[in-house]
Amino acid sequence: MEVKVLDTKGKATSTKVNLSDSVFAIEPNDHAIYLDVKQHLANKRQGTHKSKERAEIKGSTRKIKKQKGTGTARAGSIKSPVFRGGGRVFGPRPRNYSFKLNVKLKRLARRSALSYKAQNDGLLVLEDFNFETPKTQEFKSLLGNLKLENDKVLLVLGSKNDNVYLSARNIGTMKVVTADLLNTYDVLNAKKVVLAKSSVEVIEKILN
Repeated sequence: MEVKVLDTKGKATSTKVNLSDSVFAIEPNDHAIYLDVKQHLANKRQGTHKSKERAEIKGSTRKIKKQKGTGTARAGSIKSPVFRGGGRVFGPRPRNYSFKLNVKLKRLARRSALSYKAQNDGLLVLEDFNFETPKTQEFKSLLGNLKLENDKVLLVLGSKNDNVYLSARNIGTMKVVTADLLNTYDVLNAKKVVLAKSSVEVIEKILN
């Protein structure tokens, strides 16, 4: 699949890049995508939720009323879950939500997500660029030239570039990642995926 490379002015250059069919034009596997996104969201959970059970509540342990003759149910402790301020029954406890997925399945999911973007015109290839200093306004101008100022955009760089990252950091609809950190969730969460020219080779090397 041949795609024209755009410059920072949003104009097509004379250069074309050949996107591998084995990465950008496969039959998408929806179940692989589901599992990869589910794992990504699960791994982001802190799992630090906790509520106190009756053994952890501070309070008197005396029997609060006599066993019989009150006309109501017997009660042995003010810390019982049936009373206001008592412990919680089967409350949340700290836990780890992460789970394992095979590397081959995760690669299939990412190839599927990229193929969906390619099929639906959600993929752009941009020439490699840099800023002399971090400037949010310059990055906004770049998005304007590409007509992406109102879209949720994922920019994939071939390698780490602090000036580009810092320039995009304050733009709420923008996310910048390097090709080796590309994940299925980010690809699907963006309306447009912009690939820096140098990132294409890295992506194809990892996913093939």
